[in-house]
Amino acid sequence: MNKTALEKAALSVRALSIDAIEKANSGHPGLPLGTAELGALLYGELLRHDPSDPLWPDRDRFVLSAGHGSMFLYSLLYLSGYRDMTLDAIKSFRQTGSPAAGHPEYGQSGGIEVTTGPLGQGFAMSVGLAIAESMLAARFNTEKRRIVDHYTYVLAGDGCLEEGVSGEASSLAGHLRLGKLIVFYDSNKITIDGDTGLAFTEDTAKRYEAYGWQVLRGSMYDFDEIARLAGEARKETEKPSIIILASVIGKGAPTKENTAGIHGAPLGPEEVAAARKKLGIPGDFYTAPEAAEYFAAKRNEWKKIREGWLAEFEAWSKENPEKRREWDDFYSGKYTPAAFPAFNTGDKIATRSAGNKALTALAAVNENLVGGSADLKSPNAVGFGSAYTAGNRGGRYIHYGIREFAMAAISNGIQVHGGLRAFCATFMVFADYLRPALRLSALMKQSVIYVFTHDSIFVGEDGPTHEPVEHLASFRAIPGVRVLRPADAEETAQAWAMAMEYSGGPSILALSRQNITVFPKEDPDWKNTMRTGAYIVKQAGGNPDIVIIATGSEVGLALEAAAKVPEKKIRIVSMVSRELFESQSGTIRDSIVPSGVRTVSCEAGVRQGWERWSKPEDIFSVDRFGESGPAAKVAEHLGFTAEKLAGLLRR
Repeated sequence: MNKTALEKAALSVRALSIDAIEKANSGHPGLPLGTAELGALLYGELLRHDPSDPLWPDRDRFVLSAGHGSMFLYSLLYLSGYRDMTLDAIKSFRQTGSPAAGHPEYGQSGGIEVTTGPLGQGFAMSVGLAIAESMLAARFNTEKRRIVDHYTYVLAGDGCLEEGVSGEASSLAGHLRLGKLIVFYDSNKITIDGDTGLAFTEDTAKRYEAYGWQVLRGSMYDFDEIARLAGEARKETEKPSIIILASVIGKGAPTKENTAGIHGAPLGPEEVAAARKKLGIPGDFYTAPEAAEYFAAKRNEWKKIREGWLAEFEAWSKENPEKRREWDDFYSGKYTPAAFPAFNTGDKIATRSAGNKALTALAAVNENLVGGSADLKSPNAVGFGSAYTAGNRGGRYIHYGIREFAMAAISNGIQVHGGLRAFCATFMVFADYLRPALRLSALMKQSVIYVFTHDSIFVGEDGPTHEPVEHLASFRAIPGVRVLRPADAEETAQAWAMAMEYSGGPSILALSRQNITVFPKEDPDWKNTMRTGAYIVKQAGGNPDIVIIATGSEVGLALEAAAKVPEKKIRIVSMVSRELFESQSGTIRDSIVPSGVRTVSCEAGVRQGWERWSKPEDIFSVDRFGESGPAAKVAEHLGFTAEKLAGLLRR
C-alpha cells in the first residue's frame, strides 16, 4: 500500500470537490471532504474494477448511497481514468449536459452503477445487487471455476440510515445472509439541521447486530485500519458487514468543518482560500502528480485483473458450452415468448389468476426471470418455482416480507446488475409505499415489472383503504412508466408478454381481484393490434355513433351497457395502455378511435387524464373514495354500473 500516493489522492479529491462545487455555486462539499481517505483507498486498493471496461460483468460494484456527495464519486472516477468523467466534465459539474450531474445518474458515466440521491434507496438497491450476484453465482459457477465472484460496496451516511427504506432492506439483507455486501457508514453526526442528536440517538451498531450484520468500527482517516476492516468484512461469508467510520464532515475547511453549514453549500471564496492554505492545495482543480502516477500504474493492474478473468471465463465457456449459451441469453436481455394456456369465451377468471398462468409459462422459458411479492404470494398470484433463501441461492422467488419500498428498490438493483429480469408484486393501493423506487425505475429506464393486483373499487369488502381510485392516474403521470390494464384472461397473457418485451422502462400490470368474463374480440389480429395500446373489441356495424374507451374490468361493463342501448351504433375499444396508444401516429389512433365521433371513457378510477379523449360529461369515472361492502353493492352505491353507463350513452 502506497500511503503517500493515497494521501495525495485524498488531497486531490478534496481539491477537485472544493473547486467544482465553488465553480457551480451549488453542491455538497461536506461528504467528499470528510471521506476522501476512504475514497482513495476504495478506488486505489479495494475495488476490483477496470475503467477501460466499466461494464465487465465480474467487477465489484460501488454505490454512493449518499448521492448528494456526488463529487466524491466524480473525483475518483476521474482519477481512476473513467473516460466519460474528464476534467472538463468536473469543471461543468451540475451544468446541463454534464455527466457530473447534481446527483449520480445511471448511464451518464461509466462507474455510476445506479442513480442515487433519494436517501436510502442506493443502500436498498445495493441489496439487490448483492442478491443478483449470489443468484448468478449459484447458477453459473462450477466446482472448478468461479466466474461470478464480486462484492458490492456502499457508502452511506446518517441520512441513508434514518430513511426507512434502508432499514427494510437491511433487515432482509441480514435475514438472507448476504455476506458479499459491505457498507461503509460515514458517521459524522451532522445533518442539514445540525447535530444528529436533534432527532437520531439510537445505537446504530446494536440495530445492525439485531438485523444479523457484522458490525465493525474504525476511523475514516486510517488507511491501515480501513483496509484491515474491509478484509474482515470480506472474510465474513454469512453476514453482510457495516463498517462504522468516525469522520469529520467537511474535513479541511478551517471554520466550517464539523458544522451543518458545510453539508450542502459551497465554501465561499474566503473559506476556499483558507482550505487551500491549510491543506496545501496550490491551485484550481488540482490533481497531485503522485496521485496521477499512482492511478496510471493502477490502470495497468486493473486491466490485467480483468484480462485474467476473461481468460478464466473463456476456459469456463469451453468446459460448459450450455452454460455459456445460457449466460449469453441472460446478459443479452433476450426474451423468449411463451406458449400461454388457452382461455375460452365465457370463462370467468380474475386477471390476477390469469396472470399467474402467464407468469408460470414465461418463467419456464425465461429462466432469468426472478422476483416476488411483499408477503402477498397467494393474493397477488405470483408464486412459481422454489424460494430464494440463504440456503438456496438457486431459488427464483423472493419472499420480501412486508417491505414494499425495499422490495421495489431491491428489484431495481437486481435489474441494473445485469443478467436477470426482475418483477415485484403487491396490492395496487400499497404502491404508495414504493412509489419513489418506481420513479427511479423510470428515471434509470430499468424494465422492472410491477404486478399490482386488487386494482379498483371492486376489491369490495376491504373498503376505501384498499380500493385504489387515484393510482392509475398517478402511475401514468410518471414519464417512462408503461401501465397495462388488461380486460380479461386473454389480454392478461398478452400484457405479460408486452411487459417482457418492453426494455425502455418499468411496466405495471394492473390486475383484478374479481373474476372477469372472457369476451369475444372482433379484431382478428387483436394480439398484435393490442401492442399499439388499444384495439377494437366490438365494431358498431358501420360508422359508430359513440366510441366507448374502457380499460380492465370496465371493458366488460361497457359491453353490458352497450347491449342496453341497441338504438345506437357503439364501438367498444379496450385501451390496455393509454400512454402507449397516445404515442402512436395519428393514423393509427384514428383507425381505432376516430376523431369527430362522440367518445365516452370508462374506468373505475379518477377522471384525470381522460379529458384528452372525452368531454367532461362523457367521462364515466369514480372521483371519490370507495366503500366497504360486496363489490357489486359498492359499485351500485357509487353509481358505477352498466345501467348508469347505459343512461350516459343514451344522452
